[in-house]
Amino acid sequence: MSAGQNDQARARWEHFCHVADLGVRGYGRTMEEAFSGAAMALTAAVTDPAAVAPLTAVEIDCAAPDVELLLAEWLNALVYEMSTRRMLFSRFQPRISDGRLRATAWGEPVERERHQPAVEVKGATYTELHVGRDAAGEWIAQCVIDV
Repeated sequence: MSAGQNDQARARWEHFCHVADLGVRGYGRTMEEAFSGAAMALTAAVTDPAAVAPLTAVEIDCAAPDVELLLAEWLNALVYEMSTRRMLFSRFQPRISDGRLRATAWGEPVERERHQPAVEVKGATYTELHVGRDAAGEWIAQCVIDV
């Protein structure tokens, strides 16, 4: 299992095993930190996030009827931006309110030789989709991504 901690706001992330695909999980003191950690885990499925410079800001706006679906929408919005802009992201600042997520993601264009992308993420799924607090009160945001 791979794990890491990004340099922003103490959000943590990890991958978890799944039969055919890959699980991503973010942790944080707030739901926003957990969503940021899940986004970092998404990047880490493709490349080492430390190799991605946060040079260009991209604004993302999505909505869903509950926080679990909002996590899937958020990750799928990132996958869309990664694909259409041919970018990778390494810094995230999501803001969540009233079923809406507005975020800034910072990254740079993919450089195959430097980033050495391992997989192409096709999207976030509803498999093992969960957003909530653990027994200690820490937020967890997770789902399986299709790679």
